[in-house]
Amino acid sequence: MTLRLRLAHTADLGPAELVAIRALLDAAFDGGFSDEDWDHGLGGMHVLVRDGSALAAHGAVVMRRLRHAGRWLRTGYVEAVAVRADARRAGLGGRVMAELERVIERAYDLGALSASAQGAPLYTARGWRRWEGQVCALSPKDGIVRLPEEEGSLYVRPAPDPADALVLDWRDGDVT
Repeated sequence: MTLRLRLAHTADLGPAELVAIRALLDAAFDGGFSDEDWDHGLGGMHVLVRDGSALAAHGAVVMRRLRHAGRWLRTGYVEAVAVRADARRAGLGGRVMAELERVIERAYDLGALSASAQGAPLYTARGWRRWEGQVCALSPKDGIVRLPEEEGSLYVRPAPDPADALVLDWRDGDVT
């Protein structure tokens, strides 16, 4: 089977493609992919890998602002990375990430993502570094708030100095 990779902005995805992406994500995350998670992956660039007509893998990069050392950085934030169960361990996650990393390197100051313990090996093998500093968010109600529960699951590339916290822009649902 020939694999086809497509890079497209959310605006260029048709309704059937969006339904297929959401179905892949729901299946890959065993129902743990919320409506807020879905919203976080929209509005940026998507990588779709098809084997024939079926969607085998997906990932997205969206723009966020992260503050580090007093400077707000244009950040390519990786979201909604998944590979269909029967297509795993065939390098598709790496193909998706290679294309997302190309976009990040050409368009952003920083790349960032939040990874589960199961997903982290894919990212660390590709040069992503676990953020060792504090993780904060700019809350609309309380200003800058520390998010200790998110520390240890945030990965960046390139890795800035961890002596200064990373402050994420606010969003509904999971902030990271």
